[in-house]
Amino acid sequence: MNAAPDPWMKRALELAERGRGAVEPNPLVGAVVVRDGRLVGEGCHQRFGAAHAEINALAAAGEQARNATLYVTLEPCCHHGKTPPCTDAVVRAGVRRVVAAMQDPYGEVGGRGISLLRAAGIDVEVGVLEPDARRLNAPYLKVLATGRPYVHAKWAMTLDGKICTRSGDSKWISGTKSRGRVHALRGRMDAIIVGIGTVLADDPLLTARPPGPRVPARIILDSRGRLPAKSRLVQTSSEAPVLVATLPETSTLPGIETVPLPAVAGRPSVGALLDELGRRRMTNVLVEGGSAILGSFLDAAAIDEVHVFVAPLLVGGTAAKGPVGSQGVDRLADAMRLEDWTIERLGEDLYWHGWR
Repeated sequence: MNAAPDPWMKRALELAERGRGAVEPNPLVGAVVVRDGRLVGEGCHQRFGAAHAEINALAAAGEQARNATLYVTLEPCCHHGKTPPCTDAVVRAGVRRVVAAMQDPYGEVGGRGISLLRAAGIDVEVGVLEPDARRLNAPYLKVLATGRPYVHAKWAMTLDGKICTRSGDSKWISGTKSRGRVHALRGRMDAIIVGIGTVLADDPLLTARPPGPRVPARIILDSRGRLPAKSRLVQTSSEAPVLVATLPETSTLPGIETVPLPAVAGRPSVGALLDELGRRRMTNVLVEGGSAILGSFLDAAAIDEVHVFVAPLLVGGTAAKGPVGSQGVDRLADAMRLEDWTIERLGEDLYWHGWR
């Protein structure tokens, strides 16, 4: 693996990020074409079913791709899917060298793209900025490895760790810039998950405003069938899907899709829910609360990424809830540790973003 940062691969990774929310369940991919130390073409996978990054970059380079180096964030595909194999296009373009950040673990590729390029006489290097590429495509890699979607957990809290006052008042803890970031996050999800307590307390819409590249399903964990027919979720079910994850033999509303799941500690099983969402080809889901639901996902070791908005407020009170409830751990040694994180200021708030 090349340990030194590579500016061309860094550019390819930046390009790949442009497809987030639009290409899933495909991976995010970016590519640049470099000849004689000069960028001659670049591209990314822009949306599901459209041309892949390599095709767009080679098209931008044109004849200058001959004897050039192609930098790409993922091994070029070698199979017919929604589009023809990228390996064929790379060979036809006369590329001399391919630098890939990582091998594609997808079953129909899995190193075969690299082998085909080498068999055609192209020099191939793999592993440049691979950790960055793996972070970029962590949701894609998780779906392939486990069959389950990648789980984002989000909450807003005060500086003393409260998500509401003792009376349950929570609007608004975070400021307008933080709420705008949440709507952007929602707009690239396949689903937003909350508990029935949040629905009964806040009557949320759980939509992205303005809309993003995806329209997420709204999933309610409701073990006793308490979702009100007059709730805004039900009233807008024709605009964005609503699913109720509940226990077997629980009656729910007509016209609203019900997903019966086995019970864990009296609640619908988190693992069974994620298995079902994986079967529906969901890649990214956002868990927004309340504290019992966030806690159940933590107890199930199902959280992959965390988005926390911290407001400069002190609420106090032992009766005011914290963000993550349920059982939790007995020892700090067993706590979920985030291996990487960033902090950004959004208006008066701090946005704390961490990865498992």
